Amino acid sequence: MKILYKEVLEMAAEIINVTTEEQLEQALDIRKDVFVLEQKVPLDLEIDDYDHLDAEAHHVLIKLEGHYAATGRVIYYNKDSAKMQRIAVRKPFRSKGIGRVLMLALEAQARELKLEYSVLDAQVQAEEFYRRLGYETVSDEPFDDAGIPHVRMTKKL
Repeated sequence: MKILYKEVLEMAAEIINVTTEEQLEQALDIRKDVFVLEQKVPLDLEIDDYDHLDAEAHHVLIKLEGHYAATGRVIYYNKDSAKMQRIAVRKPFRSKGIGRVLMLALEAQARELKLEYSVLDAQVQAEEFYRRLGYETVSDEPFDDAGIPHVRMTKKL
């Protein structure tokens, strides 16, 4: 499914629910740029069993100005909750509303799956971004994930 959003962007962002190997490779390339190259997360921690088309995961790509700009995925956390993961925006596209569009797309995907809540582990430096989108921090203190401080956050969808 492809949807065009103009809500927070001057130009239309194309939202792509990943269904092909090529699209999945584009999503993984964004994650490698952001997490592995920029943030020095080891590749073997970044790529996992959910990174296959037949896995119980729903990957989303955002394309802007002809370029793949952002990605994220939704997995089942429990019977009524989605877990938003691997949320990444390439550096040239940051501070342009792409992250918000990505999160709206991931939340829409979770609602289509009939899930009522969203859970995510946010990097501490991104906590305020998610708070502005309606997420609440539920962890008592930051915890380490791949050498980066994170907090658990939730939202009713």
